[in-house]
Amino acid sequence: MRDMTKPAALPVGQNPNFDRHHKRFPTTAWMRTEAPRHVPRFAFEYGDTGAGNDVGIAHNWSAFDNIKIVPRYGVMPTLPPVEVKLFGTRYAAPIGIAPMGGPSLVWPGADLLMAKAAQRARIPYTLSVAGGATIEDAAAAAPDVFWLQLYRFWHDEHKIGFDLMRRAKAAGVKVLTLTLDVPVRTTRSRETYAGLAGEFRPNLRMLYEMTVRPRWLLALLRNGYPRFATISEYAPPGAGTNEIIKFARANMGGAFSWEEVKRYRDAWKGPMTVKGILHPKDAEKAVALGIDGIWLSNHGGRQIEALTPSIDCLPAIVAAVGKKATILLDSGIRSGQDVMRALALGADAAFAGKSFLWAVAAIGDEGPDQLIDLYIDELRASLGQIGAHSPAEARKAKILHPGAVKF
Repeated sequence: MRDMTKPAALPVGQNPNFDRHHKRFPTTAWMRTEAPRHVPRFAFEYGDTGAGNDVGIAHNWSAFDNIKIVPRYGVMPTLPPVEVKLFGTRYAAPIGIAPMGGPSLVWPGADLLMAKAAQRARIPYTLSVAGGATIEDAAAAAPDVFWLQLYRFWHDEHKIGFDLMRRAKAAGVKVLTLTLDVPVRTTRSRETYAGLAGEFRPNLRMLYEMTVRPRWLLALLRNGYPRFATISEYAPPGAGTNEIIKFARANMGGAFSWEEVKRYRDAWKGPMTVKGILHPKDAEKAVALGIDGIWLSNHGGRQIEALTPSIDCLPAIVAAVGKKATILLDSGIRSGQDVMRALALGADAAFAGKSFLWAVAAIGDEGPDQLIDLYIDELRASLGQIGAHSPAEARKAKILHPGAVKF
């Protein structure tokens, strides 16, 4: 722990270049501003956009911004530790990397860069089966902190889904997450306008965007063409990127039914969460089926603008199942202060997605390490500012939360 009467000692983690990057990127907002200057426009739009006109993203951010906390002073001579225990594993902080589809399109190789950074920092890393790394490669990169997110592969009695579970078990996945919040695919307007409405077929404008982003091109040469690496094993032999995309969309879709959740729960012997829960009744149903963790999410505002922010649903879900399940949250996390707000409202950990794409686009390969250290430093400072001696103690804070949903 560091003495709060002295200047902050940086870096806080494993990144020796933290000070240098921090001068240019003191917050994630600076990373987001810089990111489009280093990646093709279509790549930035893919990672940054939401559904419709991005109103859902704006709602997520404003919901966090509207939460006010009353501090207690005279109780914190030093900054607090932030280690937490989740599902039996101890992590360095209640901060994780959320699952994302196609992050290696934003920055080639991003999946494994994030996995390695999470392993170095000892925070949870969640690979999406729609990501750009295989389960086996991600497990090798992050053996102690590796979580896996599954979408619903409904063909042939979930043959692919159950084989993915087999691979997850063999790879030593710590936590398996079933995603419920993508019952249908919706339109992301900025992504569509940028040329990514379906298959990846670069037009002349997109090719030009690549040529004027040399750092991105070098990353592409090092790491190869973005692809659904985990899913490719099930596609027809020799299938290219677009054929794999077609295969995935034909075989993957819809939200898991509760009967299907039970089947997966019965088959998976380790910790399991369901992601996308916003209603306390759904949380209660999941817990009744033996689910260990409830992961609140509105898919980062990428599905439909009308969904309520996950942070606004958190108090009701904590009241319903907080004593029976681990509570996780994503959608709108941009800082350690946002993580502190989630903890104060009852979450056990918070996960960020978009900001890791901003970081890797703005900084390059060192971006994920930089962002993790930034989040941890901000979280410690935020907890110290409100007088909380630990992440769990944040729940004792006096909170004004005008957007909280009352069910």
